[in-house]
Amino acid sequence: MTDDIHMGRAAKLALEMMRSNKGGPFGAVIVRNGEVIAEGWNEVTSSNDPTAHAEIVAIRAACKRLGTWVLTDCDIYTSCEPCPMCLGAIYWARLRRMYYANTREEAAAAGFDDAFIYDEIPLKPEARKIPGAKLSHPDMQRAFEEWIKKPDKIRY
Repeated sequence: MTDDIHMGRAAKLALEMMRSNKGGPFGAVIVRNGEVIAEGWNEVTSSNDPTAHAEIVAIRAACKRLGTWVLTDCDIYTSCEPCPMCLGAIYWARLRRMYYANTREEAAAAGFDDAFIYDEIPLKPEARKIPGAKLSHPDMQRAFEEWIKKPDKIRY
């Protein structure tokens, strides 16, 4: 199967699921060695889950199917340039390559504008629109201290 076929499948998922009111107009396909391992589409509104973007849904399905959290030998085809959350998930899953069809500017023109999140990332937590504040607690370092010493930890 070619890149065009896989991207076509991502586009078809986006269109079909949007038309059936199962989510927004986004689809994603994860491929390993030419075989489709998992598919996902935007399920934010149908599942009441703001993290259920097409890429996240596909990554979760691929990891479950393959029994691993590392997708280093897989590629993702997505109907749109990933948002910051999905881009982070793509990196955490260690996908080999990412292909996208629409740009973030094209998504913004359709009403899906992630620019405000990209703008927030470089700011200090306390300067963001949803401000962050560090709260210290005597027990909070314990988990890190034990992790550092844990002989059977699985690094990720």
